[in-house]
Amino acid sequence: MSRPERTPPDLPGVLAQIANVAGEEAAVAIAEAVGGTQVYIPPVPDADHWMSRLVGHKAALAIADRLTLGVGGIRLDMPSGPSGYAAKTRQKVDRMIAAGRSERDIALATGYTGRGVRKRRRLSRERDARQPRLI
Repeated sequence: MSRPERTPPDLPGVLAQIANVAGEEAAVAIAEAVGGTQVYIPPVPDADHWMSRLVGHKAALAIADRLTLGVGGIRLDMPSGPSGYAAKTRQKVDRMIAAGRSERDIALATGYTGRGVRKRRRLSRERDARQPRLI
């Protein structure tokens, strides 16, 4: 029986896949090193490949196998992950929500729409189990 995959928080698409096979630390290291660029992942990276040097050869082999399915190399647009602009903006919005700032103030300060602020506020309430739900 296979175990369901866990999606690491704040890791989009391909970074979540990397985290599932090589750990969240490896995914974040890759995002910080090459996030926002297009990279080539061979089906079997050698020990001198950039990814092997960055996260270790064993992890690089696991990542390549997962992303290429062992068939052939692939070019991917690597997301920036938690160190990227979008993640930092979400963190700023979340801090402003926690500080009790108004939807309008948050939208003007961050470039978010009012609808986006309401969505982040709703998500923050769902994450906080101490906050009672109003029905």
